[in-house]
Order: sequence, then C-alpha cells, then structure tokens
Amino acid sequence: MTFNLASILRESRYASPGKPLCHSQDATLTYEQVDQDSGRVAATLLALGLERGDRVAVQLPNLPEFLLCYFGILKAGLVMVPLNPLLKGREIGYQLRDSGAKLLVAYGPLAAEAIAGAAEAGGTEVYVVNPPGNDQVPAGTHPFAELLSSTDTGDIAPTEADDTAVVLYTSGTTGKPKGAELTHFQLYMNCTVSGALFGVLPDDVSLAVLPLFHVFGLSSVLNVIVRFGGTLALVPRFEITPVLDAMEKHRCTIFSGVPTMYFALLHADTAERDLSTLRVGCSGGAAMPGEVIRAFEAKFPGVVILEGYGLSETASTVTFNISADQRRVGSVGKAVWGVEVRVIDDAGQRLPPGPEHVGEFVIRGHTMMAGYWRNPEATAEVVRDGWFHTGDLGYADEDGYFYIVDRKKDLVIRGGFNVYPREIEEVLYAHPAIAEAAVIGRADERLGEEVVAYIALKAGAHADEREVIEFCRDRLAPYKYPREVRILSALPIGPTGKILKKELRT
Repeated sequence: MTFNLASILRESRYASPGKPLCHSQDATLTYEQVDQDSGRVAATLLALGLERGDRVAVQLPNLPEFLLCYFGILKAGLVMVPLNPLLKGREIGYQLRDSGAKLLVAYGPLAAEAIAGAAEAGGTEVYVVNPPGNDQVPAGTHPFAELLSSTDTGDIAPTEADDTAVVLYTSGTTGKPKGAELTHFQLYMNCTVSGALFGVLPDDVSLAVLPLFHVFGLSSVLNVIVRFGGTLALVPRFEITPVLDAMEKHRCTIFSGVPTMYFALLHADTAERDLSTLRVGCSGGAAMPGEVIRAFEAKFPGVVILEGYGLSETASTVTFNISADQRRVGSVGKAVWGVEVRVIDDAGQRLPPGPEHVGEFVIRGHTMMAGYWRNPEATAEVVRDGWFHTGDLGYADEDGYFYIVDRKKDLVIRGGFNVYPREIEEVLYAHPAIAEAAVIGRADERLGEEVVAYIALKAGAHADEREVIEFCRDRLAPYKYPREVRILSALPIGPTGKILKKELRT
C-alpha cells in the first residue's frame, strides 16, 4: 500500500492554505509556505544525489526549519534521523555512523559539536541553520538556504506504508543507543488516534516546547497538530517567561509537557497573565503526582490535565486518560484504539487485575516499531511473539486502567529526558582514577529523578567529586551528566561480580 506521512501536511494545506501552521519568535509560516518550502528541501536533497531510503539527520531545536526539514525529508522518500541538539561530538558521531546519515542539518550556535561529530563519522556533510541576522557558517559547512534553493516545490514520493519514515535513537542499560524504526503508517495511526483522543480541532493552538526531536514532541504535538489542521506555537526550550509569553500571545489552547514543566508553571507568577484560552494539558514522560494535578487545575480553572504513556518504540501514545470525567488520577489511562496492552509475569503469563499483581507491560498493535535499525538481535530481545516488552512494571485495574509502579530497566528519567546509566558509566570508567562505577536515579521533586554516580577509586589514585562531575560534563549532554558523585571505598558486589545497584538505592 502506497502512503507517505507527508500527506498530512498536503491535506491540511488544501483545507486551509493561508492558515498559520507555526508561530515562532521570529516568524509565522502558513500551511502553504511550509508545504512549498519543504517541497524545495525535498527537491534539493534529491538533486544532491540522495536516494529513497537514505537517512538525513536533523539536529535542531524547535524552529520552523525543523518542520521544513522533517516534511522535506519525508516528501523525498528519505528517512529522518532527529538528534538532540545538546549531544556532544562523540555522541553525534556514533549516531551518524550507526544510521549511515548522508547529511546533517545543525543549529549554528551549537555547530561546533555537530561538526566534530560529522568528522568522527567520516565526513558527513553539514548544513547550518543560523539565528536571524547571522549569515556566516563555519568553514566546511553549507548555509541552510542552499536546501531551499530549488525552484521545484516538489511532489510527495510514493513510499510504502510500512517503509521507515523516522529512525529515533533510544537506548537500554546494556549498550549503545539503538535506532527505533518508525514507519509512515505507524506514525500516521498514532497521531490520528491520539489527536482524536485529545479532541484536537482545527482552531486549536498547541504550545510546542517539548523537543520535536523527542517522540512525545514529534508524534503527539507536531504530527497531531498538522494532521488535524491546527497551529503550533514553537518555543525552543522550556523557560518560564518565554513559555508564558507564547501561551498568552498566541492564545494557546493545548499544552503538552512532562511533570517538571507543570511543576514550574504551578509555581510561576501568572497573576497578570491572560491564559484563559488554555483548555487541556497532556502529560507524559513520568508519573504526575496527584497533588500537582489538583493544584494546577485549581490555579488554572477550565484546564484539565490528562496523563498518558508511551515510548520511542511505540511512536508515543499507548495509553491515555481521555477526559476529565473518565480519567483516574495516578493512572496512565486505558489502551488507545487498535492497541493491546497486557501485564505479564516473568513466565510470560497474563496477570489478573489488581495492585497485588504487578508485572511487565507488553504491547502489540499498529503503534509498534518495525524494529531497531540494523540490529535484529536487539529487536528480538524486546519483540517476542508479536509483543513488545517494555521493561516497565505496573498493573491494571478491573476497568482496564493501567498504573506504572517501577521500571524493570535502570533507566533514569530526568526532567522528561531518558538517561541511560550504562552510557554514563562508560564515561566514568574512562577516568584514570576510577576503578568501579555505578549510576542510579534519585527521586527529585523538581526533575522527577536526578542522576547520581557512585564510584570507587583505584589504589593510590585521587579524585574529588567536582573533578569527576566536570569530567562527565565535558563528555556528555547537559541533561545526562551526574550532579552528585559519591565516593566509596568499594561498591557492593554480588556473587557473580555484578554491582548491586539495589543496595545503592537503599
């Protein structure tokens, strides 16, 4: 079956060509402008010699150029590889090499790391998006304007519905990041079902401060709004004043965020703000405390917070609380249309409802990834008999609402970002003074979890906490490096020689 996800843009353009698709600090682009300019990007990429299925990496904050790249890549029949702009050169280099990306679009103020990563990957071509007023790009790179140089506004390539549209890098605790292959059909179904559950209408304006390189922002914010013909208010990073300014100026009706964002808004001074158009808040990424939900809704009358659950491998939404009347505070909701969720024990048997029956969430349905990019072994570990094993532990109640209680993996979720201990531990072990290292998450009221490293030093070696933190800070993205380092004489070891992280958590 021929289908290209970029058709959501084309269809909404046909319906309302002059309607704003996105507002940013510097510009407003209509559906017609985004459709035409992304077509130019598509035509240029093909003129550069890229062929169907080739990967193009995009490392941008929430800017209009992200949308032009995204839909341009899709229209050309290529594969989008979104990268976090905060990654360091070594991290960028790995993801470029692993994906085989032929080209990287980077953000000017952060281009040094992107250039280093491109060089490490073997010389990936780099195109740079600069802030307005700055036309200079680093030597050896190209200005983004070159990707808009075609006079051809392009057609939409006839991809297959099960072709990969996006490779989104995620990870586990036992290895390097893995690229989840999200297909055109999978992403279409997720935004279509999610948007219907959210009750999105063409006159909705959604604040897009969740990073678009993340599955929550890409699938549940960008794709949903374009699919239903609404408008985005783009904010590059979460800072209270710009967020409130955008909410007020653009009369936002929808806010999607992680609990730390709601916590910050709850404690912000909004007395002089007119936020009366806000009607719904969608929350995911971590559990939202019930008291925060109640306090937020008291502060912003007319707003209801609805929680959901999803993963990179599922193109975002798997379960959702669909309304104020039907939600259950503390639950991540029911399985969305067309998706099955079960709770199983270690033997793979389905568990009955009730909080006394905690097991692993497994999922199947249209929302499941095609697999991990060129990694059949890793795919086979998590997809068994058609079910995706999430590694998340929880239970269901009698009415089909799901509750997450813990994570089977050692994943730390800091401020909504996934932080994988193994990656940090590898950096710690590169320090010449460190003999043993283990990283865990500590509960944090503001961020959900904070990253804590436990280390033991080599005999006769010396290092203090601040030195180790700075060592990690130079080698890891800002949201990853540990803010606390605890030095022990030795880390607790089990009979097989494995470090016992459970004892570090007590």
